[in-house]
Amino acid sequence: METTSFADDLQRYFGLLRRWAWLLILVTFLSGVAAYLLSKRTTPVYQAVTTVLINEAPATRNTDYTSIMTSERLAQTYSQLMTKQPVLEGVITRLKLPLSVDDLKRTIQVQPVQNTTLIEVRVEDTDPARAAQVANTLVDEFANQNQVLQAGKYKSSKDSLSTQLAEMNRQIQSTSDQIAALSTDSSNQADRDRLEANLAQYRQTYAYLLQTYEQVRLTEAQSTSNVIQAEAATVPARPIRPRTFTNTLLTMVVGLMLAAGAIFLIEALDDTLKGPDQVTNQLGLPVLGLITRHDIADGQPVTLSQPRSQAAEAFRSLRTNIQYASVDKPLRTLLVTSPTPAEGKSTVAVNLSVVMAQAGKRVALIDADLRRPRVHKLLAISNHSGISELFVQPKVVLNGSLQTTAVPDLIAMTSGDLPPNPAELLGSEKMGEIVRQVGEQADILVIDSPPVLAVTDSSVLAPRVDGVLLVFKPGVTHLGAAHQTVEQLQRLGANLLGVVLNEVDFKRSRYYNSHYKGYYYASRDYYRTSKKSHEA
Repeated sequence: METTSFADDLQRYFGLLRRWAWLLILVTFLSGVAAYLLSKRTTPVYQAVTTVLINEAPATRNTDYTSIMTSERLAQTYSQLMTKQPVLEGVITRLKLPLSVDDLKRTIQVQPVQNTTLIEVRVEDTDPARAAQVANTLVDEFANQNQVLQAGKYKSSKDSLSTQLAEMNRQIQSTSDQIAALSTDSSNQADRDRLEANLAQYRQTYAYLLQTYEQVRLTEAQSTSNVIQAEAATVPARPIRPRTFTNTLLTMVVGLMLAAGAIFLIEALDDTLKGPDQVTNQLGLPVLGLITRHDIADGQPVTLSQPRSQAAEAFRSLRTNIQYASVDKPLRTLLVTSPTPAEGKSTVAVNLSVVMAQAGKRVALIDADLRRPRVHKLLAISNHSGISELFVQPKVVLNGSLQTTAVPDLIAMTSGDLPPNPAELLGSEKMGEIVRQVGEQADILVIDSPPVLAVTDSSVLAPRVDGVLLVFKPGVTHLGAAHQTVEQLQRLGANLLGVVLNEVDFKRSRYYNSHYKGYYYASRDYYRTSKKSHEA
């Protein structure tokens, strides 16, 4: 049971894909073409990438957790500072870019590399050379500005020490000149000793200041962090977008998925009958025939114009199935109707009458559709006098109302002039008398009546006939309308023989499989066998 259910579902899905394959292919193709053309018309954008290494100050280097967190924060800080206004203005000035700070900022992405002291800088531009220039210049400008910013912390100390060193150097030079100017006489010995003592003190002070200056410089070097360009940006050879092939492929996939979703949504919202399984399972009625889609021309029923066609074979199979459906009670009168218009009931009634007559039975066909009659057109006969004229007679006399047709053993009564009150006429006693008299002229009487849900004409005729044949059209007949039609006729006590599905497109039907495909060949074999028996 599970295998059969899975096979049926799989067959249904394949049928659905076959039926909507044109839409899937069309949407996928158009999506791909649109994406390709849009990608080709889009200006290509290039991306230059450079990697920056944070040269962390030696004084802050350590292996404990706090130092690791400090390094990560420093990387985050530098990443933010590299896209701030001073740095971007410096890049614009150096490269003479025709861009504002905001415009330049939108082209730059700075992102620290996780768990490292590296920073990755990405610059996008329509000019590949300019993208590389901006990336390299940005790193250089930030390094310079960062160096100047951190050097400012020690600038005042270094300037003060430099001033003192210069003053000491001047004092040393002046004292040395004074000592050199003194003679070697003993009378100047005291002055020489004093100047030499001052010179020694000045030199000692100079050495101390110089040592202090070097300590400040060393402290600055050990506590200053900066960045080093680990990998310079090169001119990119290929644009990062648009990615024509990728965009086209992804758009085609998305288009295919959207089309498939729309198809499944349409199918889910579509409550029309699709095949025999729904009729059998949901309506509880047998399917007596599957009439394939065929051309319909006035005056040329398919059973006459194309007697060996698949549609003609299907009508012969319908004829046989109706005979089996009425084994217990002989079928003398048959009503053909449908839930709504445009389901092909008149076509079915005419072609069924033709194949019954071809089987050697005397068949009478009455067009009881007094609102939209079609029998006279399908059989190419006159409609000047018909059933409507019989209602105005005091007594029902056929008087030649039954016309012969191009088919031997088939006589027909057309609708005649359309009356204003069809339902009342068809429900009258005269209608019963007309059915009785016409029935006496033939072996079987077929009545083409209006749709059940459109008017009440069929409802008043259904209880008077031996059997009712319902015509459904897959994809047109709604399941709710079919349910209502069956319930209405059953309440009236009508004998529902079964359903004929009209204009079935086997190749596109979701229920198309080898079973229904073989329906045609079985019908054809039956026709050939019955024809040989008849000729014999």
